[in-house]
Amino acid sequence: MAVGNVLGESPLQTSIIAGSVALGAVFLAALAVSVSSTPGNDVETAEAVALPVSQDTLADLGWTSDLSVLSDTSRVEAAGELKRGDTLSDLLMRLGASPADAHKAIAAATEAELIDPRRVRAGLSATLMLEPVGDAASLFGVSLRQDRDHSVVVTRTSDGAFEASRLDVRLEPEIQRVAGIIQTSLYMAALDGGARDQQVADFAKIFAYDLDFQREIHPGDQFEIVYESLVDERGNPVRMGDVIYAELDGRVFNRAFYRFTTGDDEVTDYYDPNGESATKFLMKTPINGARLSSHFGNRRHPISGYNRLHKGTDFAAPTGTPVYAAGHGVIERSSRYGGYGNYVRIQHANGYETAYAHLSRYGPGIRSGVNVRQGDVIGYVGSTGASTGPHLHYEVIINGGHVNAMGLNFPTGRKLEDTPDVMDDFIAYKREIDALRQTLGADLDVAAMDEPATEG
Repeated sequence: MAVGNVLGESPLQTSIIAGSVALGAVFLAALAVSVSSTPGNDVETAEAVALPVSQDTLADLGWTSDLSVLSDTSRVEAAGELKRGDTLSDLLMRLGASPADAHKAIAAATEAELIDPRRVRAGLSATLMLEPVGDAASLFGVSLRQDRDHSVVVTRTSDGAFEASRLDVRLEPEIQRVAGIIQTSLYMAALDGGARDQQVADFAKIFAYDLDFQREIHPGDQFEIVYESLVDERGNPVRMGDVIYAELDGRVFNRAFYRFTTGDDEVTDYYDPNGESATKFLMKTPINGARLSSHFGNRRHPISGYNRLHKGTDFAAPTGTPVYAAGHGVIERSSRYGGYGNYVRIQHANGYETAYAHLSRYGPGIRSGVNVRQGDVIGYVGSTGASTGPHLHYEVIINGGHVNAMGLNFPTGRKLEDTPDVMDDFIAYKREIDALRQTLGADLDVAAMDEPATEG
């Protein structure tokens, strides 16, 4: 995605400013820098060259100093990272700031509530602008970056004090598409195509209402994921956005979903080409990345040795894997419960209940009487109670009777065809996404793009 001249400056100034944002050093917006490093020293130095920069441009970037200080070309830059066990003061003094200047600069950022020195992490980067004064150096400005989407900038004012401000990197959405054929697993195929863990997790959540990823995904199945990636002005990915299209074309299951916000109630959900929501009354698998290790039905219990009904479905997963509420409801029980160990049971509408057993611990705020929403974390996989290893035991109960969750067709969510105006908006939106997919390399039937497709 091309970077426009967003600040209204000359092309040279724009390129310098864009580079400074990426580096997290505001003062580089006004300085063209040639950097060299001294062997064995993690402090970098640079010769500064003054360039004409308008006050408006500096204000846009969070600059708070007087322009007159830019005319001095004797300043040098020093940069480094916070090491394990270091304090911010240690870092700034190691880069050349005096103890007094380091303390004042950190105090300014702390008082502005832009940084908490007690919560900084190893790897935080700092860039200092120093002004030699005899055998010492005076701190002119410092940029601190711990997060890729913003920096904390502290500059010396004309009266010698320090002021702190936050500089947010301008982020632009960039649409990306990953598609391929599954050979071993969806996860590996998606990562091989360039997706990241977050896109795979989101893809799994979209299909979690319909699909058993352990039994219904086969080699040769095809997938497609179209998603947003938020990039800075130099095109570097900073944060992953939403999946806007997801499709699985497989031996057992063939369906696609578009991310769409309905205009009448402003609710965002995923809809198939016919305008039917992916959301169901209950999720079939309230856990991601787990292996189905034991089915519903009669079996020999691994601990008691007796043959009896296994009232739920077991999903093997590492201890600590999040477990989600399968649907909206009220927590009926959240406590130790015999052989179930740490146990949660949720009361849903229409006589439905779901139960989750052998948890290592409970989710935040999960206790009896609390309302939960579908997808809320209600606990984490463990091996408490009568268990031979870490797994989730999941039950679905209808009017007091246990049923096989894997064999249920749960009631569906919203159908857009019930509201013609919203359906019209969805068809127009779908057409735009399909055109975008074609631009990104999808092989589409252009003649069929204007009308909802029939589910395969």
